[in-house]
Amino acid sequence: MAKLKLAIYWAAGCGGCDVAILDTNEGLLKIAEIADIVLWPVATDHKYEEIEKMADGAIDICLINGGVRNSENEHMTKLLRAKSKIVVAMGACAHQGGIPGLANLFTKETVLNRAYRETPSTENPDGILPVQRFSAQEGELIIPEFYNTVLPTAAVVDVDYFMPGCPPAIHQVAAVVDIIAKGDLPPKGAVIGASDKTLCDECTRPKEDRKVKKFYRPHEIIFDNQKCFLDQGIICLGPATRGGCGNRCTVKSNMPCRGCYGPAPKVHDQGTKFLSALASVIDSNDPAEINSIVSQIADPVGTFYRFGLAASYLRRKRSNEKN
Repeated sequence: MAKLKLAIYWAAGCGGCDVAILDTNEGLLKIAEIADIVLWPVATDHKYEEIEKMADGAIDICLINGGVRNSENEHMTKLLRAKSKIVVAMGACAHQGGIPGLANLFTKETVLNRAYRETPSTENPDGILPVQRFSAQEGELIIPEFYNTVLPTAAVVDVDYFMPGCPPAIHQVAAVVDIIAKGDLPPKGAVIGASDKTLCDECTRPKEDRKVKKFYRPHEIIFDNQKCFLDQGIICLGPATRGGCGNRCTVKSNMPCRGCYGPAPKVHDQGTKFLSALASVIDSNDPAEINSIVSQIADPVGTFYRFGLAASYLRRKRSNEKN
């Protein structure tokens, strides 16, 4: 039986998904038994030109991690879609836009100005910003075009399956390749390597349906290690987040869920779903008091949409920029 051809591409993300693949340890040998890696920029020396020369559909499985932030991300995402039978959006950034998607709260001019002019560690007295093309003695230098909007993979190409997580749990990676290798495929568009329950349903912390009048950040309170975070007034996105991570944060790390596995099943907008859950725990019927309680939550958009802004109903702050 011929081995599968596997491609792995790192787009606009932190690289944690590639580390998750490496963290399979000896599991990499099992992947190597069933698949030849034809592209993996972080670990192999394959060239883009090699992919461009392949016939369409020549790659069996392509794992794309990271969203689309620039023209190179877009080109490679579209190229790999054409060359691959199955494309998996791997990790929170490819799935929902991830942390980079929070840049959609700003324009690209604001982002570049902050990064190259305003940060305390930056020394740029002439206020120079990157340009896409620059003529130098060695020739014309070209860098990818930086887009105004971060997009999840499915907003750019057709995606067959989604593997959530920041990063995905280690057991997911080998399991997903194995599922595809065996031909035991779920319906197209399915979320694989996760569960069909919410994280809250899977969390073992006892819940008391307690009503709260104050919200805390984890460092502001000595919380009970055994009780539900939300019952203690600590924002935990478990009620609106898909399970399957193995309670890595809430139980194993004693920290509230940040929402990296994306919206719960049958939910499109994770943030609005969590707002509904949040409303159910506020101990007040007085609008003024409710506003006061909610105002205690620092950075609501960055908290409720930390990983999913780019794929939400909001998507981005209104802007006149084209990309």
